[in-house]
Amino acid sequence: MTLRVDAVIVGAGFAGIAQALALRSAGVESFLMVERERRIGGTWRDNTYPGIACDVPSHLYSLASHPWPHWSRVFAPGGEIQAYLERIVADEGLGAHLMLGTALAGARWADGAWRISLQHNAVNPGAYAPGNRVPGGSGPESTALCLDEEEVVADHLVLAAGRLTEPRIPDIPGLGSFAGPLFHSARWDHDAAPHDDLAGRRIAVVGTGATAIQLVPALARRGARVTLFQRTPAWIVPREDHPVDVADRRLFAEDPSALAAHRARLYDEGEARFASRSGDEEAAAEMRQVALDHLARQVPDPALRRALTPDYAFGCKRVLLSDDFYPAIADGSVTLEPSALAEVRGSSLVAASGARYEADMIVLATGFVTTRQPYAPLVTGERGETLDEHWSGGMTAVASTLVAGFPNLFVLNGPNASLGHNSSILLSEAQAEFAASLIAERVSAPFAFGPVRVDDAAEEAATHDIAERAARTPWLTGGCGNWYVDERSGRLTLLWPGTVADFRARLDRVVPRRTQILHREGVTP
Repeated sequence: MTLRVDAVIVGAGFAGIAQALALRSAGVESFLMVERERRIGGTWRDNTYPGIACDVPSHLYSLASHPWPHWSRVFAPGGEIQAYLERIVADEGLGAHLMLGTALAGARWADGAWRISLQHNAVNPGAYAPGNRVPGGSGPESTALCLDEEEVVADHLVLAAGRLTEPRIPDIPGLGSFAGPLFHSARWDHDAAPHDDLAGRRIAVVGTGATAIQLVPALARRGARVTLFQRTPAWIVPREDHPVDVADRRLFAEDPSALAAHRARLYDEGEARFASRSGDEEAAAEMRQVALDHLARQVPDPALRRALTPDYAFGCKRVLLSDDFYPAIADGSVTLEPSALAEVRGSSLVAASGARYEADMIVLATGFVTTRQPYAPLVTGERGETLDEHWSGGMTAVASTLVAGFPNLFVLNGPNASLGHNSSILLSEAQAEFAASLIAERVSAPFAFGPVRVDDAAEEAATHDIAERAARTPWLTGGCGNWYVDERSGRLTLLWPGTVADFRARLDRVVPRRTQILHREGVTP
């Protein structure tokens, strides 16, 4: 027999954990969480570079069901966020549902369910050992969870693998021949570059996005000799990070209503930022000036300021927060090369400007493959079409969650489910609750409804609506390239072009087609 469960969740980062909690809250206990790595945590497990921290306020960058009063800083360090997620999994007993070191090898819709192939390649023995049972699982095979390969049948499949999982490696001539340590920032090599042994190292950092502005000052503080290759400067506004006052931490721990009120204020501040990010002329001009004033205060050299000033609209790319990036460049701790890395010749790095630099190490802070999800070729729907084929012109979905031709499939953190103004966790939680409500309804009355479906017309209408809302925004018209837009179609496929409240309202309006079954094999509901 094959193990059968009500749901399989792929991914154990914020979205996957939110989905597991939402299912349990809705009364569904028969589910698996599969995670290809040996630890949970997603982005916060993978990114361990010096200076890693959140750029959303800590008390908002957490699950609503699990507020945490003890964040040490306004913007939490990465290690604290990882510990926070591990604490939730432990406190909620989710480890009993969790299969670590288990990769999705394939999933196909057949005979009214998802038939899911899993590969167990490095299961953490502390999480699963032979004989452990999946809560709610049926059949004797629910005890055999450490096989190299296994098929699971699930009535519902939730893809919660995120969009910041696959590093983007630039095509730079000679890059592969570099003799020294070379790695992506999300795959930090702690053997080659331990955090406490970087003094005097000549480190080239490629990229000036959200990772680089944290990483570069941290490397400089550790005594590294940093050269930063900047293809495009970023709009940067003050971060104003600092330790959370001990009295506030005590108040939040003793009075949950005070923490809830603080979180609500942070949420409102985030929603208010949407105007400046999405193209409201007055709001964008005001924040653009804030960024320019910040640059002027911290970089006195006019030539250096010009090199660090963007030539595209405010909000076109992700707006960054930092108080120490500009000073690290202005005081000479970091050498700014205001052009891209064009070629690598041994230990010599050649910039597009023609300038040459010597380096002992290269760190690629070049972002992720965001528009093509790694799971998409592995998931085959009812028409024999993979998600990758269905999304050949860019990701599409109804309310960012349901995909035509893929019954009982829920995509979290996928099409148009990211934010540039507020915490994206808010969207993942909303999607998880939406999916859990539909899954619980079917589980509680298995013969009352057929599969959850949306049709092509609904998906086309949703795609058209996104396109209309995005058409005049800086994400498409601001004169920059960004990771929000699919390079194949030019459509905005990653960012939600509205507020969190808009997103929740859109989910509330979705009524999937669930063909009612009055009689099934002689059984009357």
